[in-house]
Order: sequence, then structure tokens, then C-alpha cells
Amino acid sequence: MSVMIADEVLLAARMSEEELRQEIGVMLFARERFTLAQAARLAGQDIGRFQHLLASRDIPVHYDVPEFEADLRTLREVGRL
Repeated sequence: MSVMIADEVLLAARMSEEELRQEIGVMLFARERFTLAQAARLAGQDIGRFQHLLASRDIPVHYDVPEFEADLRTLREVGRL
């Protein structure tokens, strides 16, 4: 599924497309809807950089075995493992 966001929305929010993707990734991770790898991928960042972003916002990295396994599946799907 693709989501189209009008340029006017980005202008009103004073955000770039990259910033919006980053904000959505952070929000979905913080709400435990995305794993770390999924959120980082949506944000267009590697996991280390995304972890730094989370730390800068005092968002703890909740990471357990099922999330690790989900991240491994995600990495295999995108061909990075």
C-alpha cells in the first residue's frame, strides 16, 4: 500500500518527506507497533542511527527475543542478511 501526502501538508507541518517518515517510524516504534528494524527502515536509517534518534528523544529501546526474531525475518526479506 502506498500513502500519498500532499505537498501542502508537508509545507504546513514545515517538514520534509524524510522528516515525516522519521517521525512516523519513531511513533510506531514508541507505540510498539513496529520492531526496531521496521521503524528504522521506514525512517530511512540504519538501526544504529535510528537508535541514536530514539535515545535523543529519551525513547527506550524495548527489544526482546520475539522482536529480535522479527527483525531477523525483516532483514532476510530485504536481503540484508
